[in-house]
Amino acid sequence: MEFVEPILEAIKCLGYPTSRYIDHHRKLEENMNDLRRRVAEVNTRKQDLELRKEAEIRCRKVVKKEVENWFEDVLRVNTEMEKIETKFRVVSYFSRARLGKLVCQKIEEVDRIYQKGSFPEGVAVEGPPPIGVTLPTTNLEGEMDVKEQIWEYLMGDEVGMIGVGGMGGIGKTAIMKHINNQLLKQKLFDAVIWVTVSREFNAEKLQGDIACALDYCLPKNKLEWPTVLMEILETKRYVLILDDVWEQFSLLDVGIPEPTLHNGSKLIITSRLIEVCNSMGCKVLKVQPLSLMASLKLFLHQVGDGILQDPALKEIVTLIVEQCGGLPLAIVTIGSSMKGVNDTCEWKNALNELNERVKSVKGLDTKIFEHLKFSYDRLKDSKIQNCFLYCSLYPEDYHIEKEELIEKWIDEELIDELETRQAMHDRGHSILNKLVNNCLLEGVMIDGVKLKEGVKMHDVVRDMALSIKIGCDQFMVKAGVQLEEIPTEHKWKENLEKVSLMDNLISKVSQISPKCHNLSTLFLQKNHILGEISESLFDHMNGLKVLDLSHTIILDLPNSISNLENLVSLRLRHCFNLRYVCSLAKLKALRKLDLFNTAIKEVPHGIEMLTNLTYLDLYSRHLKELPIGILSSFPNLQYSKTWLNIKGEEVAKPRKLEILLGLFCEVQDLEGYAKSLSGQGPTKYWLGVGSPKFGYFDNHTWFRDVEDVEVDKEVCFINCEIGNEDLVLLPNDVRTLTVQHCQNLKNLSNVSLFHEANALKTCTISWCEGIECVVDLALSSCNSLQNIEVLSLRDLLNLLELVRGVAVVSTSNTPTLPAIFSSLKKMHLIGCSSIKKLFPVQLLQGFQNLEYIEISRCEKLEKIIAEEEEENQKVEERGPKTTVFILPKLQTLHLINLPELKSICGSGVMIPAESLQYLSIINCSKLKKIPFSIPLLETGQPSRPPLEYGYVHPREWWKSVEFDDPNAKDVLSPIVLDSLEEAED
Repeated sequence: MEFVEPILEAIKCLGYPTSRYIDHHRKLEENMNDLRRRVAEVNTRKQDLELRKEAEIRCRKVVKKEVENWFEDVLRVNTEMEKIETKFRVVSYFSRARLGKLVCQKIEEVDRIYQKGSFPEGVAVEGPPPIGVTLPTTNLEGEMDVKEQIWEYLMGDEVGMIGVGGMGGIGKTAIMKHINNQLLKQKLFDAVIWVTVSREFNAEKLQGDIACALDYCLPKNKLEWPTVLMEILETKRYVLILDDVWEQFSLLDVGIPEPTLHNGSKLIITSRLIEVCNSMGCKVLKVQPLSLMASLKLFLHQVGDGILQDPALKEIVTLIVEQCGGLPLAIVTIGSSMKGVNDTCEWKNALNELNERVKSVKGLDTKIFEHLKFSYDRLKDSKIQNCFLYCSLYPEDYHIEKEELIEKWIDEELIDELETRQAMHDRGHSILNKLVNNCLLEGVMIDGVKLKEGVKMHDVVRDMALSIKIGCDQFMVKAGVQLEEIPTEHKWKENLEKVSLMDNLISKVSQISPKCHNLSTLFLQKNHILGEISESLFDHMNGLKVLDLSHTIILDLPNSISNLENLVSLRLRHCFNLRYVCSLAKLKALRKLDLFNTAIKEVPHGIEMLTNLTYLDLYSRHLKELPIGILSSFPNLQYSKTWLNIKGEEVAKPRKLEILLGLFCEVQDLEGYAKSLSGQGPTKYWLGVGSPKFGYFDNHTWFRDVEDVEVDKEVCFINCEIGNEDLVLLPNDVRTLTVQHCQNLKNLSNVSLFHEANALKTCTISWCEGIECVVDLALSSCNSLQNIEVLSLRDLLNLLELVRGVAVVSTSNTPTLPAIFSSLKKMHLIGCSSIKKLFPVQLLQGFQNLEYIEISRCEKLEKIIAEEEEENQKVEERGPKTTVFILPKLQTLHLINLPELKSICGSGVMIPAESLQYLSIINCSKLKKIPFSIPLLETGQPSRPPLEYGYVHPREWWKSVEFDDPNAKDVLSPIVLDSLEEAED
């Protein structure tokens, strides 16, 4: 009888050849391994395409629809692969053939998807060509005549090339920024192109900047660039603004067509040198110094008008302003440095210092340097002055990220060592604010993966800073000047303290051995083609403290670095080819070791000797093992980042740890860590638990740049078993909880560790197929959810309801309300394809703080707010029907791709629109009624809600949909329809 069932099973499968059935049965393991390999190949291609996609988006291109569809196919395959893996783990003997057939079919499908993912013609298409970039501006004082003259030439036909000349700090760039923005606003030209040229002219860089501004990619052959650029520009009527030009160059050699009456284009050059403007054939306009009246007005704008209330100061202030010589930069900088000074003696002293400086110098540049140095000297604190001078190590016009700069200051010991790293960062921000407030630095925003705060130096201020240090041979700065070779040995002076060769085109450091025993800082970062550094470079740099080789392609670290016993900071970030790091055993002074995104396969030899380490980043996808006990070797550690499996008790030993990012293999390791904490733990942490798939961390912006870390006490369960364990201890201050790919999780009520997480503010659950409800009140009240402010539910394919087991008193108008979600402000429900009804009406009093609702791709969702009486159809007689108002603080409502949505809420329930700012209702064709209530003014007329935008689709649906409040449609339609038309344009 034991052979009967296999025979019957074989008979059932006679629909396809018996031999194939046997193959599917016997080769299941082999085919599963083949499928895993092919899925891994698809995911590797996906990672490569994602990088290409991000690069194209940064170039303002639009990703092709076929590419987006391909990403969705890969996402679907990964989901189906997880189901197959689950079936494979529990497959019975008699089901192997059926599963084997499915595996073979999936192999063929994955092959087709892989082939489709080549996209030889690229992943994106050109978006609408940009006209230009709006630039930040300051108020113009007394420079309006020149601005108006420039504008007249731009609008006329007689002048095609305009030269704006004048000494540094006179206001040339400020005027042109206003011109740039006015041109963009009036849209009189096809393109307005702004390029900062700076002192070190480089034709290739200029060509690349112009092409980038026009959103074009130049060919690989640089010999073709002038021709290609000429062809591009000749198709447009443009204004090209070249700011800060220092020498004459050939327009033809660069590829810039000479502006003529025929092509209608214009070229504007700003330069400190009038002869450069003349030699380029420009109509020259010279920016004159401000008049005394305009100078005084600008000065008082910085220092405050109240200073003139003291008659004794009026004359002194006027004399100081006269000393500024009508230079806006000097006026602004000196005025800012005197802000808050009310003592007459201090003002007299300032006037005397300025008099002595100006009398003792000759030459225009030197004169303004002395004006600016006055503000530098008034900083008084030598460490703050050195923080300022340090910024001159960066290239001209470089935007420096604030957090990166503060980290460098900490490395250089320019910030006093305080008790915590956070305290030092706070001190750094205080210094930055002082420098910005004194107009020695300018605040900027840096647009990258995300918008970040930064600072930059005005080129004249940088020149002044360098004049202080270069004059005594303490700095050698050749940053961002397109160097292809390292400076020869005789240019390395013995007195050098800091050398910056960053952001160049150096590919190799030759056999030189500079005798620079006082050198403390060497910048070689962002030489993106630097692949080799000679052993001899560091032979006579025994005083070196800071070495930055980040963003290079070096394969090996020179062994001579092993002897740099005074080294404090070694930065090797994004050296993605770096495989070998020399022994670090002698570097006992080292406080920072940054090996983020390198290719090392093992931790450097001697790392356990670095007992002074305060900062350690060991993230490398090739690093397989972290030696046991290694983290406990660093008692002073403040920052730790590693994605190897760590042990809980070990990582809790560094008591000074403030920022921790790491991965535990088991839930028990997390519990061990939480138990081992005595008192205060890290102020920021991201703790993963489980087994993330390959490349998981690469998709998080947190892991791309250390300064981007925004973690706020987060625990993330990834592909692990939770839901059935005994009480698990979490860090008691966890604020964010993320659960991903935990298939056995049924609901949060099953997870004991949720119950005591009283500081929890954000909860995200995604790709957990076992979840049918978020909270089951029959099991637990889940009290920790009372404090949650953000709840995100994503791709929970079997989710049926938010809360199960809501108690209802059907004979009363006041239902029994469980105390959950009372603090909720944001709700995301995305890709939950089984849920039909979201909120029971009985819970709505708990949603009084809800401000944001986003529901998308929930194919079966019919009702957002469902009344229990509608479900039971058993409602006792009630009194006269009254209108119930819900969600009083709702500001954002996004309903997108909900094909079965019929109702937002039941009859008699209204949502006040008085706070509504953002509205999207897209592809919800079965929705027949919208329950918005429009408040009335004292006049009885409906008021307009503060709606900033409203998108609806299709337009015909919007025209046919009904509103519970008859005023709502009339009030909202003009706003929504205008936004729709704008989107279509």
